[in-house]
Amino acid sequence: MAGAPGGDKAPAMEVHMSTHINAASKGDIAETVLLPGDPLRARFIAENFLQGARCYNEIRGMFGYTGAYRGVPVSVQGTGMGMPSIGIYSWELITEYRVRNLLRIGTAGGFSEAVRTRDVVLGISASTDSNYAHTFRLNGSLAPTASWGLLLKAKQAADGLGIGVHAGNILTSDVYYEQEDGWWRKWAGLGVLCVEMEAAALYMNAAANGANALAILTISNHFVTGEETSVKEREESFTDMIRIALETAAAA
Repeated sequence: MAGAPGGDKAPAMEVHMSTHINAASKGDIAETVLLPGDPLRARFIAENFLQGARCYNEIRGMFGYTGAYRGVPVSVQGTGMGMPSIGIYSWELITEYRVRNLLRIGTAGGFSEAVRTRDVVLGISASTDSNYAHTFRLNGSLAPTASWGLLLKAKQAADGLGIGVHAGNILTSDVYYEQEDGWWRKWAGLGVLCVEMEAAALYMNAAANGANALAILTISNHFVTGEETSVKEREESFTDMIRIALETAAAA
């Protein structure tokens, strides 16, 4: 920095780091982040599971908090719905804030009779109907997958908590209101367990930047049985996946 008039050095200035969607400064966000789509779930987790949580972001209503779980720094950041939204948040978390471990915790619609409403699913891989991968200019089709280290830790955490989980292929879809009746049956016929709207973009961004990612999902509604859960339940009562994610974060 150039000297001030008279030859004195100008006082040191605090560097404030932020983006268009995140008000956090350098060091505000932990290396491990939980990523619920719903910002109210982010607030619920911060208020009920993290010690000393403080809010670092409220831009666009996407709450972000950092606290501690079992003495380990952990952040939780709302991402909104869909691949474009989580694509922006996760890319910035990795490239701007040096986050290394990203754990999506969200809801999904069940395709398989093997999974029931409120069951927890670990997304080993994320099939998708999206063209999100076009940005990587590939000559073929990428199969976005979770990070083995996080997947293993999540399964160990679930076992330690006595929570049964399913693990397998999930579908990340760009469309919430599909127009074709029974569209999901072809995916189910290939063993896809459930559908959600974010994981594939998260997995791609993590792979492209050498980070770790995993989707831990709760079945909130079911295409086979027609079961549904309430908005309030989705915000506050799906604690099994939250506990698994936090134990995974503590071990990461």
